[in-house]
This record gives sequence, structure tokens and C-alpha cells, in this order.
Amino acid sequence: MKNSNLIRDNIDNLTGLWKTVGTPFESYHKKENSEYCKIENSGWPNKLWFRTDISETDAETAIQIMQANSGLVLPYFDIHHSNSNEILEAKGLTVKTEQVAMALRLEQKFKYETNLHFKRVTNEQDAKIWADLYPEAFGYEISKEILIRNYNQVSFYLFSLENQPIGTCMLFQTGNNIGIHGVGVIPEMRRKGFAEAIMKFALNRSIDLKAEYALLQASAMGKDIYTRLGFADLFVIKNYIL
Repeated sequence: MKNSNLIRDNIDNLTGLWKTVGTPFESYHKKENSEYCKIENSGWPNKLWFRTDISETDAETAIQIMQANSGLVLPYFDIHHSNSNEILEAKGLTVKTEQVAMALRLEQKFKYETNLHFKRVTNEQDAKIWADLYPEAFGYEISKEILIRNYNQVSFYLFSLENQPIGTCMLFQTGNNIGIHGVGVIPEMRRKGFAEAIMKFALNRSIDLKAEYALLQASAMGKDIYTRLGFADLFVIKNYIL
């Protein structure tokens, strides 16, 4: 696995997704060293990120942007081995969550049996169902308008059990890679194997789309599933808030 390339690919896919969904709302902004996306009335993506290692000046700039745009989260990609996140912490930012960026080379399809029904979201009615379901799984909102304005750029999938919506997923392709994002199952349907079935669906779909690698950013809750499926760790992401 070519880690240096995959590290860059993982970051490019993730930040490319944020930039893509923010652009139709004129919510994506690029500064000298940083970029940010803040969509009103949505809990996502609302991120501020840097393309290079963070300096004192960058940290001060970040704080100014975050103070002017409430709710922004600063993901720190721990890839420079410089401990520059300590600059953020010294200025009062705190870690909200941590994730692990991961990658999997796609070679052969995954076998699985499931009674889940899936559909790609392509209309306002399904967008509303997806957007209503998402906060149950994740605790924050993605507005239905984001789906409606990004059907063609991002594949949003809705998963149902006996006509009852229970799970979500997003696929975003950049070059030969597919980012798998927003894989969630509502709390009462967890520990039944549905998240793994959704992942296997997403991986098989990625193979159909001729992707070479699947990329994702794992929370502590999902990481065991991804490791079991063969994903390898790339780097840690620390998500900072004011």
C-alpha cells in the first residue's frame, strides 16, 4: 500500500466532498493557506482545514474564522509528525472527536446476505427521509437541500428494512478512489449486522464504479468493522472546536 499517496488521496477525497457540497450554496471559501465550508441550517460539513502544517499565524487565522462562523470544526490531519496541534491547544482549542483515516485496495467483491433494501436518493421525498434519518444515527443534521443540490456529484443511499428506513451512506469518487462517508444505522437497529452489510454494499458498488481504493474516516464505533473488512490505518484526525 503506497501510504504517502493514500494519505493525500484520503484528505483530497474528504475535503473535496466538503468543497463540492458547499459550492452550490456559495458556502465554500478559500484563503491563502486555509479553506472552509459553512452551510447555514445544516450541521455538516462546517469545516475549516489547512493544506500545510499549521503555524502560529495559521492558528490565529483559524480562530478568527471560527469566531466569525459559529459551529466550524477544524480537522487536524496528523501527518506532519510535528505536534503542531499543540499550537491549537495552547490557543484554547479543544478536541471534540477523533477519527482514523483508512484505506482498502479493492480487489474482489464481498459476499453477504441481507434483507435490507437500498435505493439511491434522486428526489425530494427520499432526500427528506434520508435527512430526517441521518441525525438519529449521527446526532447532527445534514439538510435535505444538500442532497437535492448534489445528487449528481455525490451518491446518497437510503437503506430500509421492511419499508422502514434504518440506515444511510454517501459515496464520493475522486479519480480512482471512492470515499465512503456517512455510514450510519439508527440506534435501535444496531448490533444486527446492518452496518457491515451497508459497508459491503458500498464496497461492491465502488468496484462496479472501477475504483481502485476505498477511503474513509472511522469513528471509534465503526473502526472494528472496517478493520475486519481489511481496511488499513493511515493517520489520525483530531477535530478541534473553540
